[in-house]
Amino acid sequence: MTAAFTFPGQGSQAIGMGKALADAFPAARAVFDEVDAALGEKLTATIWDGPAETLQLTENAQPALMAVSVATLRVLESEAGFSVGRDAAFVAGHSLGEYSALAAAGSLTISDTARLLRTRGLAMQKAVPVGAGAMAALLGLDYEAAMEVANEAAQGQVCQAANDNGGGQVVVSGDKAAVDRAVEIAKGKGAKRAMLLPVSAPFHCKLMQPAADAMAEALSKVTIKAPAAPLVSNVLASAVTDPDEIRRRLVEQVTGTVRWRESVAYMAGQGVTRFFEIGAGKVLTGLVKRIADGAVGVAVGGPNDVAAAKDALAAAKQA
Repeated sequence: MTAAFTFPGQGSQAIGMGKALADAFPAARAVFDEVDAALGEKLTATIWDGPAETLQLTENAQPALMAVSVATLRVLESEAGFSVGRDAAFVAGHSLGEYSALAAAGSLTISDTARLLRTRGLAMQKAVPVGAGAMAALLGLDYEAAMEVANEAAQGQVCQAANDNGGGQVVVSGDKAAVDRAVEIAKGKGAKRAMLLPVSAPFHCKLMQPAADAMAEALSKVTIKAPAAPLVSNVLASAVTDPDEIRRRLVEQVTGTVRWRESVAYMAGQGVTRFFEIGAGKVLTGLVKRIADGAVGVAVGGPNDVAAAKDALAAAKQA
């Protein structure tokens, strides 16, 4: 198998995402209905009609993006003959996308995943007072150089690499003053750009420990099955299948670095040549081309993408 199924993270959300799929395919509509029922509210109304500021809230964006990803996969299964167990060498997701990947691979139920992501979003938002933390993108520095910047900027505060996205794109996270220092230090060390991100909390750093504790409790109460295809864990950048280890790594992920560059490189090293980005946006597809030479990224997010995805999967099977 030379295909991997990947799932986007926060930042890919947009008003109206998934609506065309739900209108065209009952399999997609059923996923949205299940998410609404699990949360006891019409999240789909917010996804499709807004307002944008409500969808952007972490507690909404996370289950919303999962719903779109899993709905998209269900359409690929029903209309294009996709099968995670048969066709995917690996599944992987960026941050919250790791939950989407587990739902897609049958490791978590859709209902449990929606509730976990609602809990995760709320806990991450509550972990640090608004304005006390920050995140910044450092562009044009490799991971090692960005780590040096973060370490120099910390000065007794928290500043650490949150996302190693590849292609010279590293995001740092931590105390606001420390992240501000990192932006200035990075500019002096040759970064093409260094800028604060419009986020509501400093994700994937030690300041998120209260959220990690909340997720440890929430994850202890749900059933996790072995996924139909191995999960490439954000914090390991390698494959896991054991349910207990998956649970542990999901907790670690809240405060740990999303090692996306290494994760894609790992999958490519295992023979993956086509990376299907399933859900909203094309962020991961863009990153694949910068990380893995010769790899093909295929973004699938709407009805018009289904036929092309079917052809791409057939090509992957023949490779």
